[in-house]
Amino acid sequence: MTQSTQFPAASLEAVPYPADGLLSDDLTLARDANGNLSLQSPHCPQSKAFFEQPSSSAVPAINGQAATLEAAIEKASGLLRGAKHPLLSGLATDVYGMRAVMNLAETSGATIDHMNSKSSMKNILVMQNSGWFVTTLSEVKNRVDLLVVIGTDIVSYFPRFFERVIWNKEAMFTENTADREIVYLGGRDLNTAPGVSPNGKQPDVLPCDLDRVPEVLAALRAIVAGKPLKADNVAGIARESLEKLAERLKAAKYSVLAWTGSALDFPHAELSIQNIVGVVQELNRTTRSAGLPLSGNDGDVTAYNVSTWISGYPFRNSYRRGYPDYDPYHYDTSRLLAEGETDVLVWINSFKPKRVPPKSKAPTIVIGHPAMQFEQAPEVFIPIAIPGLEANGAQFRSDSSVTLPLRKLRDTSLPTLADVLSAIESALKAA
Repeated sequence: MTQSTQFPAASLEAVPYPADGLLSDDLTLARDANGNLSLQSPHCPQSKAFFEQPSSSAVPAINGQAATLEAAIEKASGLLRGAKHPLLSGLATDVYGMRAVMNLAETSGATIDHMNSKSSMKNILVMQNSGWFVTTLSEVKNRVDLLVVIGTDIVSYFPRFFERVIWNKEAMFTENTADREIVYLGGRDLNTAPGVSPNGKQPDVLPCDLDRVPEVLAALRAIVAGKPLKADNVAGIARESLEKLAERLKAAKYSVLAWTGSALDFPHAELSIQNIVGVVQELNRTTRSAGLPLSGNDGDVTAYNVSTWISGYPFRNSYRRGYPDYDPYHYDTSRLLAEGETDVLVWINSFKPKRVPPKSKAPTIVIGHPAMQFEQAPEVFIPIAIPGLEANGAQFRSDSSVTLPLRKLRDTSLPTLADVLSAIESALKAA
């Protein structure tokens, strides 16, 4: 992949933030004479930290000792060559990086899994089992009149969600976006719930303990379907409140039920997501409603889209048998490491240096963010260029409907992930 080294513009506009599932592409950056970037607008602490992070002088290392890139690639290739069951995990990267991951997985007979798969699989299992009716961020932006947020405040995961998607100044099919209604159903303490409208209207909150959200969703689905509910309250929420919410959903022109898989942190959460899907399905008998599964942080939506179009399966997919083998339970990173079923871990992480590999007895190769720090040095560490900052690329948005280009904004001597993985793959094929 060609990496341009010419940066003539002092001001950069319409820049996307690649590590966030919203992939907000309205950022304006300034670049000084030394190539340093600074966020000009809008206010976004996460984007500011990402684009203003200092350039790194990190070098490859073998067992914690500085090494050349060639030596590190040779060492990594040797570990993979001798492995019976390598695991490629983390996978926080962009489209180009993930394509290289898939090539290496096939060549080395590796299993692939993403660092966020615990949450992503909750949605994938429902989609595979029964299908669903979900919408896009653009449709929400232009049509929603009632948003029901389930088990999360959203902004903990997507700080600019309301600014970008709900309180937008213009919408194609909504006259006044400030009139949109927000309801929080269950989850954390939401006494100071985000989502206050521009005209000062507070969102409605129906609180309950997170582990009782499944009961509430089952009750709401029954009420929407017209089935009798004898209980006076469900998980502390009065039956009358759920009945009123059901009527609001039926009266809405375009309601949206939103959730994040990571926030629904309780056993068998996929069954609760299936109840959300069931509510949406029932509402569409008489009106318009859709689900909105919010994800995409750390490139997880990109990872499963690329894996699916290449292999036919999302992550938790293995090439051990020489062809794609999908098992959402057996090929879980945590389980494979805990039971000693993998003999080499390759941890890939381009975006957030704090996302280090899990502790394990398996020899570990880390290919990732140059600022990563380790309690115990991996066998191999290869720092790489950061997509959307130091490397060109492409990234899927949370709703999978849009892929945005990522631009190289500053120069670096570090290789791209695709460069490194391609070199390792070539070494394996040459052996």
